[in-house]
Amino acid sequence: MAKVRVSSLAKEFGMTSKELLEHLDEMKIPAKAPSSTLESAYVAVVRKNLAPLIEARAAEIEAKRAEEREAADAAKAEEARRAESARLAAEARREEERRLSTAALAAEETARARAEQEERLARERAIEAERSAKRMAVPPSDSGSRFRSLLDQIAEQEAALKERKRLEEEKKAALAAERRERRQDRSRGRSAQGGAQASQGARRGAEIPAVPSASEASGAEKASGKGRRAKKHTDEDRYTRMAREAEEYSRERVLEEARAAIEEASRESTGRRKKRKEKRVREAEQVLQERKIEEARAKGLDPEELDCVQVSQGVTVAELAEALDVSANDIIKRLFLLGTPLTMTQSMSDDLVELVADDLDRQIKITTPEEENTFTFFDDPDDLRPRPPVVTVMGHVDHGKTSLLDAIRHTGVAAGEAGGITQHIGASEVTINDRQITFVDTPGHEAFTAMRARGARVTDVVVLVVAADDGVMPQTIEAINHSKAADVPIVVAVNKIDKPGANPERVRKELSGYGVMPEEWGGANMFVNVSAKQGTGIDELLETILLQADVLELRANPDTFASGYILEAKLDRGRGPVATVLVNRGTLHVGDSLVAGMSYGRVRAMLDQHGEQIEGAAPSDAAEILGLGSVPAAGDEFRVFADERDARDLAEQRSLKARIEEQSKIRHVTLETLFSQMSENELSELNLVVKADVQGSIEALADALDKMDQTEVRINIIHSAVGAISETDVTLAAASNAIIVGFGVRPQAKARDLAEKEKVQIKTYSIIYKAIEDIDAARIGMLKPTEEEVQTGTAQVRDTFRVPKAGVVAGCMVTEGEIDRDDRVRVVRDGVVVFDGEFSSMRRFKDDVKSVKAGYECGLGIEKYQDIHVGDVFEAYKIVEVARTE
Repeated sequence: MAKVRVSSLAKEFGMTSKELLEHLDEMKIPAKAPSSTLESAYVAVVRKNLAPLIEARAAEIEAKRAEEREAADAAKAEEARRAESARLAAEARREEERRLSTAALAAEETARARAEQEERLARERAIEAERSAKRMAVPPSDSGSRFRSLLDQIAEQEAALKERKRLEEEKKAALAAERRERRQDRSRGRSAQGGAQASQGARRGAEIPAVPSASEASGAEKASGKGRRAKKHTDEDRYTRMAREAEEYSRERVLEEARAAIEEASRESTGRRKKRKEKRVREAEQVLQERKIEEARAKGLDPEELDCVQVSQGVTVAELAEALDVSANDIIKRLFLLGTPLTMTQSMSDDLVELVADDLDRQIKITTPEEENTFTFFDDPDDLRPRPPVVTVMGHVDHGKTSLLDAIRHTGVAAGEAGGITQHIGASEVTINDRQITFVDTPGHEAFTAMRARGARVTDVVVLVVAADDGVMPQTIEAINHSKAADVPIVVAVNKIDKPGANPERVRKELSGYGVMPEEWGGANMFVNVSAKQGTGIDELLETILLQADVLELRANPDTFASGYILEAKLDRGRGPVATVLVNRGTLHVGDSLVAGMSYGRVRAMLDQHGEQIEGAAPSDAAEILGLGSVPAAGDEFRVFADERDARDLAEQRSLKARIEEQSKIRHVTLETLFSQMSENELSELNLVVKADVQGSIEALADALDKMDQTEVRINIIHSAVGAISETDVTLAAASNAIIVGFGVRPQAKARDLAEKEKVQIKTYSIIYKAIEDIDAARIGMLKPTEEEVQTGTAQVRDTFRVPKAGVVAGCMVTEGEIDRDDRVRVVRDGVVVFDGEFSSMRRFKDDVKSVKAGYECGLGIEKYQDIHVGDVFEAYKIVEVARTE
């Protein structure tokens, strides 16, 4: 549970640290300075007792805030009014300036157009004057050779024709006047000589042919000349008209061709510019997409998810609007049209979120709370390399999983486990035929469901161990379900075939009922008969695993930053938080900065399964790392960051979110509300403080307690952590009337003294089902008089000596009580029990003694245990029967 400083709590309550310390002193809560920290139980008690004062202060603060908000709103309104006035004035100024500028431009344009027109007219007049001067200076006969263009020739020809026409008209007028005068003269002479000429004429007419007169001859001659001149004039007009028409036709044709060429060139130019622009846009989009893909690959993400908006389940309308960068009113309007009106602070279902996103044409991804702490990576197929398989061994309790691994690895893991049952998830690497296989061993006890699910999630192949003499059991079925849920192939190892009553065929029949069908029966699962004790079928099992791995074609990118899962984590007093990791991508190096859940840090050291230091861990390698700031939760996914600040920021964000969720839970169900419910409903409650050596044990114990019947007695784990039992745990248990349960850990000396003083019970266990049985018995009030251990003394190892035939002997100083030769002994190292056994020898100087009191030195030997280190603590105890007084 999170601790809170006095100063932070005082700031939250709106009071000084001194005032809060006075209230804490009145409530008899230990706190000496503003920097002192309080457990969550104390914080809850303080909140309850100071609730009236806090509410009064909150009301006062809220009133002040309301006044400040009103003043701020008034100031904002005044500022908005002034800004609006300034905006209107500026808009008016801009409008006036725009009008004046438009008028000036119009006047300037008019003047410019008038000047251009005058200049054009002057230019035309000058050209016309020049042409007139040329016509006056050059004779008509020489005009054709002196003009340099067809247009000038046509103009000169037209002028000559006009002049010639004027002269001809003058001549015609003179000839017409002359003819009129002659007609008048003829008419006068004809009247005087009419009779004589008539008679003579008659006679001549009878004698000789008629001859035309001179006037008639000249008239005829003139008439013929006039006809020739008219014909000549008509021919000249026709040629001039043809030339003018040809010139006009040529000019119009040239203009049309020029206009068509200009339009075609404009179209081609516009098309080329448009095509070049579209090409530039396409190239820019392609470069941007390539850059996004490169950034995504550098970060290990899928490029298809770059434009996808991620939101969490239960997102509110306001949060969705912010994520999609749209107005909240648009979303509310769409929800109203869908028939589901919601306010901005109300949560939306997943279907509604998808409908709204689809209506807005946006891609969206809804992440579950479990997926928020996971990472998504994308690797180029060209960067993938083959990797070793990760094999998880699963099955029912005591079916021989660890013994099978022991036969493969030639180690004695099962002998070191409490009760011969695997309690911690372990990972080890085995090299077979120059090929590596990583084995993960999961517990078979029913309390370790979370561990089995975690093992199935991180594995490639599941080896399901089933005892031939026992058949399918509950944890066997659970392992099958976990494997199918994770879509992992199953290889069945039928173990203990050497025992009497073994029947492998019965195992095959029972497993076929759960969808695990042997290959020889037409199924997809490979079965191997093995015997872990005799080593029968081990080689065949390993070959089957490698064959299954070859079928899966396992590949990973080893040349990128590492990522994987936390298999197990614990707190070591000498080394700090220690985590067992399984790398599934990239290579983990010493010095890398990583984040796992809410923990972050830099890898200071890395150890393999044999405890030897290594520099890196490739894909499918399991390693133990040191350097994290806190103990991560088992099953958390880890990832390496290039900058430690990024890892720290992500871990702090997750921690803040977890604290907010925890506080929200506390608001709904707090210790105070539980106590009130107890008094109202006469409900009993059993509070527990759980401490364990690894995180997986805490998970298993919590899951087992949740499965108990809590209708009459509620079991509440108020605090759980990894590490030895400390004074803070005892103080919290005393304040909450709780029992401390230690699993694989021991209390510190000061914590034990404080527990005796506060009358707090500390129960320690090494096997989980013993703890579950005792807690269940305490819950129903059925604990019978039983054996209890009584600690008789404590000794600290000062030095070690190797004695022939006796092994390692520890030179000790007895610090508490009196140690007897017949007592049992527990070896405690950094608060963790590493061995439990009996004394083999006890000497002072050279004499064997039966007991040694506090303050004396002695030599102690422990039977069947030689790994004694300086600084270890020997706790001597006796098993006595104590009758219950409850």
